[in-house]
Amino acid sequence: MQTFGADAEKAEMNRSFLFVPADSERKMKKAGDAGADALILDLEDSVTPEVRAEARLMASAYLRGKQNVWVRINPLESEDCSADLEAVIPSAPTGIVLPKARSADDAGALSRRIDELEQRHGIEQGQTRIIVLCTERPEALFTLGGYVGVTERLLALSWGAEDLSAAIGASATRDEQGSWLPTFEMARSLCLLAAAAAEVTAIDTVFTDFRDTEGLLRYAEGARRHGFSGMLAIHPAQVAVINTAFEPSTAEIEHAERIVDLFDANPGAGTIGLDGKMIDRPHLAQAKRLLERAKQIRNNK
Repeated sequence: MQTFGADAEKAEMNRSFLFVPADSERKMKKAGDAGADALILDLEDSVTPEVRAEARLMASAYLRGKQNVWVRINPLESEDCSADLEAVIPSAPTGIVLPKARSADDAGALSRRIDELEQRHGIEQGQTRIIVLCTERPEALFTLGGYVGVTERLLALSWGAEDLSAAIGASATRDEQGSWLPTFEMARSLCLLAAAAAEVTAIDTVFTDFRDTEGLLRYAEGARRHGFSGMLAIHPAQVAVINTAFEPSTAEIEHAERIVDLFDANPGAGTIGLDGKMIDRPHLAQAKRLLERAKQIRNNK
């Protein structure tokens, strides 16, 4: 995949993406001080239609001169979508978060709209990246393989349970123990696999109980083990927990370094014993990936 400079590389290392309603200057300022790797100014669900025009102006003003600030626009087929893009692209956001995508075709169509706006406003072509919320409509789940090669702007895929729940008429998304019900666990897994197939980042969805920091930590640590690189947040209090969970620990880094050193010392080996366990080339690839991520997170702080 093509990259678009240092800002794009930094964006790929984001651990936390904090949503903030774009209709509140106070909330945007507070969110900017929360320590999130990235902000997502929301023009969709958290902003009522009556104040959306004013919110676009506030979002556009806030974006100027900022780095790693995204905008969640309204769905591609909505009347608000074009107005959202016209308002914020001139201020050069890091990227656009596309909700309720019906398929990868929506990402391609969005990319073409951004092409036109970047050219019109003298913005470097390809600078504006895209994150797609890819499971919010039932039909979208049957087309997730389509994101492979759909647009070089695509940085990441994420998912959501609430809109999908409403669409299928589910009265709950989690069981009594807090685990995802099968439909939503499937959507989560398909998002992760689709991102891997498209060679883009996978971002896990929000943890809605922002007061439950212990539950959030357990969930975020599990998300990283599953393969997600970061997570969406809905409250500033969640940011530090998410950042901690998605940063490799000292013990993990030391173990990965031992694996790399062991294979360096035995270049022809396919499998090697370490601490009583057999490790092979896939373990080496995972170790190198972890060390590279740890290095990039450290450099981007």
